[in-house]
Amino acid sequence: MTTMQRIAVVTGGTGGLGEAICRRLAADGFAVVSMHSPGNRHVSAWLQAQQLLGYHFTAVEVDVANFEACAMAVESVRRQYGPISVLVNNAGIALDASFRKMTPAMWNSVLRTNLDSMFNMSKQVIDDMLLLGWGRIINISSVNGQRGAFGQANYAASKAGIHGFTKSLAIEFSGKHITVNTVSPGYLRTRMTESLPPHVMQDRILPEIPVGRLGDPAEVAEMVAYLASERAGFVTGANLSINGGQHMC
Repeated sequence: MTTMQRIAVVTGGTGGLGEAICRRLAADGFAVVSMHSPGNRHVSAWLQAQQLLGYHFTAVEVDVANFEACAMAVESVRRQYGPISVLVNNAGIALDASFRKMTPAMWNSVLRTNLDSMFNMSKQVIDDMLLLGWGRIINISSVNGQRGAFGQANYAASKAGIHGFTKSLAIEFSGKHITVNTVSPGYLRTRMTESLPPHVMQDRILPEIPVGRLGDPAEVAEMVAYLASERAGFVTGANLSINGGQHMC
């Protein structure tokens, strides 16, 4: 990485969507830092695999649900590479259960990881962006944050809350050349969806998607790359859906 490059941080960067976002931002010339959850034993292998494909990412461990951990992780990036220009808040988890079976621990864990992380990470980089006079914050939500889903009261609430956060930050920093936007993907072709039983995919999920297929993470990454670019300076406070027509608003 050189000091001339803009620095992009992607939380949840080693997952299916995170990986696609990291690659796409690297293709646009960003120096990319992929943040991953503590205890991820696959990071070294992931970095090696990316290097074989020509991507030279840096990986940093962080618990996005912990404010102090986020502060330490971002400071380590800043010390090594300089101020951060782009933040993609992509990390998230799902702990599904019907509402009657959902426990307070399940609720709290999902809200802290999916929603508190927006504050925890954005708070660390906003002064960098103000110093640079330019910045992009891109928050990854979900189609189920827009429409709700059975068994996902915690997940849908967390993902819906993301866009309220986006809009408020977009208003506060709109005059500072800092844009803040939400991207709400539908069902994507990732390891998680590939592990679903075939009958669930064929009978329940695909019939809900008018285009008749899952999305590709690279398609979402293209939208993220646009929002992270100079070309998107007039786009802020938006919630951009990319779900194959599964939910239209």
